[in-house]
Amino acid sequence: MKSLTLILVTLLAVCTTPAIAADPHAGHDMGAMDKPGAAEQMSEGTIKKVDKAAGKVTINHGPLAKLQMPPMTMVFRVKDPAWLDQMKPGDKIRFVADKVDGAITVVDYHPAN
Repeated sequence: MKSLTLILVTLLAVCTTPAIAADPHAGHDMGAMDKPGAAEQMSEGTIKKVDKAAGKVTINHGPLAKLQMPPMTMVFRVKDPAWLDQMKPGDKIRFVADKVDGAITVVDYHPAN
């Protein structure tokens, strides 16, 4: 009888585990995901150069936590080339950078307030 009980308990555990694991967000407050910048930490920076022909912008920035980078000046690609028409050297911005197809890219940005 103990063997049958052990088999049934084991079978029950095996059958219900995938259902529990199927929702990786169970128990998490996903309401914060609707807020701009909630999913990713925005960094601050100053535009140093805009190269529309190359589709790149040079930014002197603070730490990029997501990419584990210290403050520095570096060249980024931009997700939307139309942004380059709005960016000017000296502009203060808040932005999110991430690796896209192996290149560090500005994937979101806003003028700093």
